[in-house]
Amino acid sequence: METDLNAATKVPVSLGDRSYEIVISPGAIFDLAPIVASAVSTSHLLIVSDSNVGPVYLDRIQQQLEGEFERVDSMVVPAGEPSKSVAQCDQLWQNMVDLKTDRKSVVVALGGGVVGDLAGFLAASFTRGLPFVQIPTSLLAQVDSSVGGKVGINLPQAKNMVGAFWQPRSVIIDPLVLNTLDEANYQAGLAEVIKYGVIMDEPFFQFLESSVEKINTRDPETLTKLIAWSCRCKAQVVEEDEHETTGRRAILNYGHTYGHAIEAVFGYGKFLHGQAIAIGMTCAARLAKQLGMVNQQFCDRQRALFTSVGLPVDCPHEKHDQLMEAMTRDKKVSGGKLKLILPTRVGHVELIDAPAHEQILASWKNE
Repeated sequence: METDLNAATKVPVSLGDRSYEIVISPGAIFDLAPIVASAVSTSHLLIVSDSNVGPVYLDRIQQQLEGEFERVDSMVVPAGEPSKSVAQCDQLWQNMVDLKTDRKSVVVALGGGVVGDLAGFLAASFTRGLPFVQIPTSLLAQVDSSVGGKVGINLPQAKNMVGAFWQPRSVIIDPLVLNTLDEANYQAGLAEVIKYGVIMDEPFFQFLESSVEKINTRDPETLTKLIAWSCRCKAQVVEEDEHETTGRRAILNYGHTYGHAIEAVFGYGKFLHGQAIAIGMTCAARLAKQLGMVNQQFCDRQRALFTSVGLPVDCPHEKHDQLMEAMTRDKKVSGGKLKLILPTRVGHVELIDAPAHEQILASWKNE
């Protein structure tokens, strides 16, 4: 199956000399070489994948790329959030030295959000910066983490605390790979999709509400549309605030201070990232209602869309004090003060100083 690049949907990310294109093309996974070659010039590619994606795609992709590039190597990490660690990075840096990786090498991230964040951080840090290409294979990575240049790893106490802004040279998305994604991870990716509708695009939210059946059955045309729409939303925010200096990019963190606390307290892997974010957005909406920023109808509407696509909305009835403590260690704390992104209506959110401890604690508790 050959990819018709002229038929592909292309979403530009305009960042001056760091600009690139997101190429969304059903079937692209089977004809990657010309797309990668158009984005980077090199003789050595280094593919980073994981133990879930590697067995399915790595051999065939490596064979494709070997026809275009002189040398193609690969490294495979254990699947899951624990691979975004200092220890895993150290091992991979050593492997990169053994594979004679140098400043002419290009890193290719083949996998979900964990692989993209990890491989991107390897690229940003090795020899003070290597080009890299994103080939995201999970819905969450396709609509969110592969776009915008945020790369990094976790510390045991806090998620994504070590990292960099390092833009890819290209993002290549094949919606058809989602057919091999398990149900839980597919649903988890939808949390970030829904987030875009809540924070900046009510027509998109309405499209999602009206497309639930097609979304749940993974209709290819619907998936291609929601991926492209999500990428345009993300690209717009990144273009306005690449390095989180103006505050605009902070809107992408809606629900994430809560969600990251869930991941840290219950252990990376207990909840998938998107599941934790869906719960976090539910808590954030509850807090916004307490503060008079939204009404119950908003909360019900957001909750209904989450549940209609199989996402959780309730936090476990335990560890609320630990969750509160974890929120204070969030990377968005500045000058000792926690700030939160809260909605005012579907399509708009605001950055506010965190309210009283008791109000945030109440927002953790299920209705």
